[in-house]
Amino acid sequence: MKFRTFAMFVGPSIFLMVLFIAAPLVSVFLQSFQITQPVVEMQEVETCTAGFLTQTCTTETKTVPKLDEFGNIVTTTEWVGLLSYQRVLQLDAVGAAISSGNWGDILNIDFWKALRFTLTFTLITLPFVIGMGLAIAMVVNNATKSMKGPVIFVSLLPFIITPVIGALSIRWLFYGDGIVTVWLEALFDTNLSVAANGWAVEFLMMFYRVWHVAPFAFVIFYAGLQTVNQDTLESAIIDGASRFDRLRYVIVPHLMPLIVFITLIHLMDAYRAFEEVVGFSSQAQRITLQWLTYDLLQPDDAGNRAISRASASAMLTMIGIVIILMPPLRRTWRDHKGG
Repeated sequence: MKFRTFAMFVGPSIFLMVLFIAAPLVSVFLQSFQITQPVVEMQEVETCTAGFLTQTCTTETKTVPKLDEFGNIVTTTEWVGLLSYQRVLQLDAVGAAISSGNWGDILNIDFWKALRFTLTFTLITLPFVIGMGLAIAMVVNNATKSMKGPVIFVSLLPFIITPVIGALSIRWLFYGDGIVTVWLEALFDTNLSVAANGWAVEFLMMFYRVWHVAPFAFVIFYAGLQTVNQDTLESAIIDGASRFDRLRYVIVPHLMPLIVFITLIHLMDAYRAFEEVVGFSSQAQRITLQWLTYDLLQPDDAGNRAISRASASAMLTMIGIVIILMPPLRRTWRDHKGG
């Protein structure tokens, strides 16, 4: 292929990737080392009380933002190095908790609390997503032709639903006077408050993630099952291999590249979980790293945003994604070299 033809095909993709991925990433990286603050000045403000005969006026010196000729707030940007990372990680508080033996205090820090739940959420849901997806694919693959269509349609419904809508649907089943909660209260003759228990909220968030993502794994595995060598399966049946043996020694090794692919996609997606926190309103019990970055970008009472700390949190999240992706990527590289 000529270079000009190659450039015409690849050029638009490279341009869009640089414009919408590389450039924002560089901007966030630079902002994590900067702090932008409004320039303030001292002004005397006179306040008068309402009065019919006499009126009392007081003069106070207040700090107000400085405005330019167009009425915009004047800001100044200062390079602060790793200060924003230190404020996000709060390593001094972590060291104090470790030295005093109060390890639980570490989880009171927003970043470490979000990191704990994000890792737990990602790693626990991963095997269930793969297992449920493979189980559904095996059922559909062995079903009769008349049953395959309805089973595939039902299995794909959770994946079709908008993530936030799906989370809200499950939330309405369990929160407050949800149908499932009412049934459980009648069954066990007790009062339940799912939203008040952190472990219950965490379980529902993980349940929703598996319910929503397992159909994606099912589609990938079902396509892979169509390429399994039937001669090998028939030979295994003739040799007396059970269903479990055929699954373990024939099907799973054949699907291993797809398992690694689903693992990569799930790790990247689950580590950036955000919809679950919004859908289940779990800010008081469980937060994720992505939600922490969003929360840092919310304006405070004075209208200021912690852009530098939010950028540092985003960069730390990206570093975490790279770290958890290293094992499957190394396996993929070894398989590639071996091939």
